[in-house]
Amino acid sequence: MNRLPREFELPVDEVINSFIDWLVAGWRPLFQAISWPIENVLDGVQYFMHALPFWVVILVFLAVGSVAAGIRVGLFSALAFLAIAFMGIWSEAMTTLAILVTSLTFCVSVGIPVGILAGKSDLFWAAMRPVLDVMQTTPSFVYLVPVVMLFGIGTVPGVIATIVFSIPPIIRLTNLGMRQVPVETREAGEAFGATEWQALMHIRLPLALPSIMAGLNQTLLMSMVMSVIISMIGAEGLGLIVLQGIGRLDVGLAGIGGIGIILLAITLDRITQGLGERTKHRHNDAETASLLKRIRTAIVPIRNQAVQN
Repeated sequence: MNRLPREFELPVDEVINSFIDWLVAGWRPLFQAISWPIENVLDGVQYFMHALPFWVVILVFLAVGSVAAGIRVGLFSALAFLAIAFMGIWSEAMTTLAILVTSLTFCVSVGIPVGILAGKSDLFWAAMRPVLDVMQTTPSFVYLVPVVMLFGIGTVPGVIATIVFSIPPIIRLTNLGMRQVPVETREAGEAFGATEWQALMHIRLPLALPSIMAGLNQTLLMSMVMSVIISMIGAEGLGLIVLQGIGRLDVGLAGIGGIGIILLAITLDRITQGLGERTKHRHNDAETASLLKRIRTAIVPIRNQAVQN
């Protein structure tokens, strides 16, 4: 009496299997079209990262870290990449970095426009919320099964799984940033004659930028987590080193892979956090007033010219 009789159990698993088989059989060209741009971007970024000498990458991260978050973060970034090089996992780290850059590129390209639309439309946001809830509460391993069925195995399907897993934060926080723009500021832009596009580009997006940067940071960290898990479906990079170390019970191999992931994650996290902090400081009350002044200077002549024409 611990369970219902079998004749009363719903065949949910059979329905899911039938649905996946139908997708695979009838929509293969669509999935190939989806994977094509991701594959090309990944190949380009991966080729570029592997073509750069290691000392150039170290200097770039030293400069970027120093500009974004201060000299201490810049030095830490340089030392972290230097440690990765000395551990002999440079090639795998560059592959993981290429996966992260590709994932972030598509997350930003899709997530920010969707977040903007959600911030402007209550109806669209009401429809998006349950979708995002499902995406964020689904265990990361569950994504691997449909991705393998629909796209196969390898690094490109792993990137697709990473994008789907890590895109919700940037959508949510872009929506939040758009909704937190003060009503008075928006009304001031309308009073100056700003069009919808001008108000978006010159008022709402600049003021929502700190929240968007926080979403970018969270998306980056989730992509880092998923870049390890996708090694289970054949994706290359540092995650594959960890998986191989576990499979061979080689603690040292798994250890250097884990250390490389930690160093890479901390470096990218500190850089994106630094960019977010710089954005926050740039948009205080005084800057908001100055922003409105610049908007008036830029928009009013355009409006007057349109009226004259």
